[in-house]
Order: sequence, then C-alpha cells, then structure tokens
Amino acid sequence: MIALSNTQLVMLGTSLLGCVAGVVGSFAVLRRRALVGDLLAHAALPGLCAAFLLLNYRALSARALGEVAAATSAWRFTAMLAGAFVTGLVGVAVVTFICRWTRTKEDAAIGIVLGTFFGVGVVLSSWIQNMPAASSKAGLQTYIYGQAAGMTREDVWFITIVAAACLTLVALLYKEFKVFSFDPGFARAQGWPTLTLDLVMMATLALVTVVGLPTVGVVLMAAMLIIPGAAARFWTDRLGRMLVVSGAIGAASGIGGTLISAGALESVLGYDPLAFGHNTRNLPTGPVIVLCGTALFLVSLLFAPRRGAIARLVRMLTVRRRIQHEHLLRSLYELSEPRLPRVLEVPLSQLIEDRSWTAAGVRRLLRWAGRAGLVERTATSAKLTTEGLALAERVVRRHRLWELFLISGADIAPDHVDRDADSIEHFLTPDLVRRLEAQLARTGRLPPAAVGAVPLSPHELAAHEAHRSNSPSAQEPTDG
Repeated sequence: MIALSNTQLVMLGTSLLGCVAGVVGSFAVLRRRALVGDLLAHAALPGLCAAFLLLNYRALSARALGEVAAATSAWRFTAMLAGAFVTGLVGVAVVTFICRWTRTKEDAAIGIVLGTFFGVGVVLSSWIQNMPAASSKAGLQTYIYGQAAGMTREDVWFITIVAAACLTLVALLYKEFKVFSFDPGFARAQGWPTLTLDLVMMATLALVTVVGLPTVGVVLMAAMLIIPGAAARFWTDRLGRMLVVSGAIGAASGIGGTLISAGALESVLGYDPLAFGHNTRNLPTGPVIVLCGTALFLVSLLFAPRRGAIARLVRMLTVRRRIQHEHLLRSLYELSEPRLPRVLEVPLSQLIEDRSWTAAGVRRLLRWAGRAGLVERTATSAKLTTEGLALAERVVRRHRLWELFLISGADIAPDHVDRDADSIEHFLTPDLVRRLEAQLARTGRLPPAAVGAVPLSPHELAAHEAHRSNSPSAQEPTDG
C-alpha cells in the first residue's frame, strides 16, 4: 500500500467500503429494514457533533478553538466515529422500544427517530458553525458531507480491518442470518437467540455506516447500504449469490466513482463527456460513487435476465401473444366442431364476431398461424390444418376440463364458467391436466369415453347455435 498513488489509495478504500456496505446492507433490504441504514446515518450526526465538542472542550472554554492540542488529532478520527456509533445504536434502540411498547408501526417509528436525531444534529452543527476559529471545524464537515479524496493510508487500513471483521462475522453467522432474515418465527421456535442476532446484525450495520461517514457523509451513506442490495435482488433469488453480487456492485460503484471524479473518462476517451464546460476532477467523490451505484441499479432494473423490467415485459408480451394464439385455435375448433372430423372453412366475419376481435387483429393472428403451419387461409376464410387441429384439441381439452372442475368443485353455474376458464386454461401444465382429468373421472363428472379426448362443452356454445341456424350447404367445407 506504500507505493499506491492517491487515486489508487482512495479507489482501494472506497471499493472495500462499497463491498462491505453492499453485503451488510443486503440483510437490511431482505428484512425490509432499508430505512434503518438511513436512520443510522442520520442518527450519527448528533454523536459526531457531541464528540467534536468534547474533543474541543478545553479550547472552547478558552474561546480559542484553534488551540486544540496536537495530540488530540491522533485519536480525533476514532473518537468522533465512536460518538457516531453510540448515537446510531441509541437511535436503533429507541425505535425498538417504540415498536415494542407502543402501537406505532416500525416505519413511523423510524421516521420519528430519524427526524428527531437529525434535528438535534443540525442544531448542534449550527451551534458549532457559529463559534469562532472556524478553521478547526473542517474535521466535522468531513463527516457530514464526506471527503473521500482526502483518504489517508490510516483510513484505508481502518476500513480494511472493519471490512474484514464484518465479512468474517457474516461468514460465521451466515446460516443464522439467513434463517433469521427469511423466517424469524422459525428461528425463535428453534430456540435461537433472535434478539441477540438482531442486535449483532444492527451493530454490524451501524459499524459499517459509521466507517463510511468520512467517505460519503451522513446523507449519502444510506444509499451505499441500500442500493447494492436492491440492485443485486434483480439478478438472483439465492442469498449467497445475492451477497456476492451486492458486494461486487458496491465495490464497482466505489471504483467507478473514484475514477470518474479523478478524470479517468478524459484519459480513456480523450474528452470528458460529463464536463459540460467544467472540470470533473473537482467533482466530490462520495456523491459520484452513489450516482455510479444508482446507474448500476438502473441497469439491473432494466436488464436483469429474470427480474429486470425488459425481461418481464418480454415475458408478458410472449404470454399475451400465446393466449391470443390459443384463443384463435379454440375459436376455429369450436366453429368447426359440429362437423368434425371434417374441418370447416370458417368465414372471417364469423371469427371476428365470435371473439369480438377487430378485422386487423384477426388477420394478424391468421398470418402467424399460417406461418406456423396451423391454419390454411384465404381472403375471406380460414380453417385448421391437421397440425393445427391437434394443437387446438389440446387447448380446448384444457379449457373444458377446467370448466368441469369449476362446476363440480366451485359450484359455479355452467353458463358462467367460460370466462373464468379463459383466464386459467393457458397456465395448466400437462401434469396438472392429467391429475384434473383423473379427479373428474373418479367423481363421475367426466364420462369414461371422454378420458384422453376432448369432452363436450358443459354449456351451449354460440358457435354451435350459429351452425344450426345456417343452412347445411353454407356449412359444407370445400375440398382441399
């Protein structure tokens, strides 16, 4: 670490802080306690101010803040972090007391304590700002707003030790934290010390929060805890992988923010796209780190393969198209059913009327079915191919089995089950269809001859009425 440049030193410290904040903050996200990180960060402010006043007590009494002993600066950092740690824990304890002994909900309790502690901190900070010899107040401003660029080797060593201790604790208590995060009731039933686990988890969160204050400050430290875990949740549903991904996102945010604030974009691209007439080397590192984390969260939100918004949109559109295609096959089957196994040519006007579709929508569906080899179509009619008839039979069979189940199991009137079955039939798996058919056969709702075949509709179909009302010649299929 001796040979590292200032940028490399800051990058190492911020990446370590981002990694441990992402791992520890993931448990707060999973337990729906993301606001606890915000509470800890804001509750630390009065502790910072109180520690600053105690450190400068003798100088304050002499009204000469600049005369603080040089020896004080050696342990100023530790003392102020200790003050922030204590008030952070006190804030968590007050929230716990309010939730246990009053009818106040946890989110309301967090909001009350957060606002109260931060208000006390702002009052103390304003009092300090109005004192003489403002040069000695720079140390306090570092903790409030963050100053990652001023990170020293001692700071990096301190972050490294805290990160190693927190990650080791998470590794040792991984099983307990996992069960407690997802099922605290089961953990209590097993006789585990759930209160102790909760306190250890909160103390670890408080320690990471306090260590990160000199880097990103009071206000932004909550984002360092929440954003990586929330982003990692889009990529996996396994806790171990989530912790790894969250730590990687936190570390990447630290590295990216440090490099951008150091002007790395200009070095790589030859110009700085974020300059806008200004020098981005002057951008504060802490806020840029948080913005990099936000960018990674947006990437996760949009492009995660299973939980991302784009993937979900694609799945939704795919399911919607499949439902429309199956509705087309079922309509063609039911309109041809009175003359099966001879397949009728169904006029497009009759198909439009059966489903209340638009002409353009029917033509679009028929084009898809024609390309898939399921339908033969002309300018005014369409009919199922052999392959389309087989697929349509499976679709209609699922639909009618579910209708029979609703009539027998849910006691729904036969003339009301069609719409209910319409919303479920597309999601019945082959195994569920077999079990459904076996149950209906056992209860006598399904005749033995209908097992494995398409059962008759339990209600009158409009398509069958239309066939009966038309003349036989109009219903006769054409050759071919």
